[in-house]
Amino acid sequence: MLRRLYAWTMAKAADRRAEWWLALFAFVEASFFPVPPHAVLGVMCLSQPKKAVRFAIITTLASVAGGLLGYTIGHFLFASIGEQLLSALHLTNSFPYAACKLRGDTGFLAIILKGATPIPFKLITITAGFVGMPIGKFLAASLISRSISFLIVGILFRLFGAPIKAWIDKYLGLAVAGFLLLVVGGFVAAAMLSSHKSTAADPCSNATMSSITQSA
Repeated sequence: MLRRLYAWTMAKAADRRAEWWLALFAFVEASFFPVPPHAVLGVMCLSQPKKAVRFAIITTLASVAGGLLGYTIGHFLFASIGEQLLSALHLTNSFPYAACKLRGDTGFLAIILKGATPIPFKLITITAGFVGMPIGKFLAASLISRSISFLIVGILFRLFGAPIKAWIDKYLGLAVAGFLLLVVGGFVAAAMLSSHKSTAADPCSNATMSSITQSA
């Protein structure tokens, strides 16, 4: 069944509307959808390796645009929508630490570094809007962060598309398991943000939901 699904997805990836679906997937993931778009991006890159960088750029730009929706939710609709989204995604406990980090001078760097981690991007976008990070600063950091996350995928498939496809064709189960671990690992990493021990070097380790909302 997994093989049939893989073959069907590969065929759909060559469809003329596939780029629009990829963009939509990246857009919603940046604000509320729980599954990262790397799998869709990877399948499309496998189907057409010569367009891999193009697909990665589309994913990057759509994700940044979706990040603006997450930012808007956090800034204007946190009480009515944002809190419920974070709760549904099991990110509520991670929010105070993330808000503290993004509110400080390290906010720009924190967003960029997120590109090298599987932490869900919607936690960053909603939180950035809530703390009122300057929109230009948020967009610049998001563009760099998302480029790190997606362009690496596109470049690797462009350079090594055939060997990667041969490996996935042979070890499809391992590839799927690896992606599932990436998704789960992202939420686990986000959950770990709320379990930092209090240290003088990291004042955000003491952040709580009440302290963050009261200072908003």
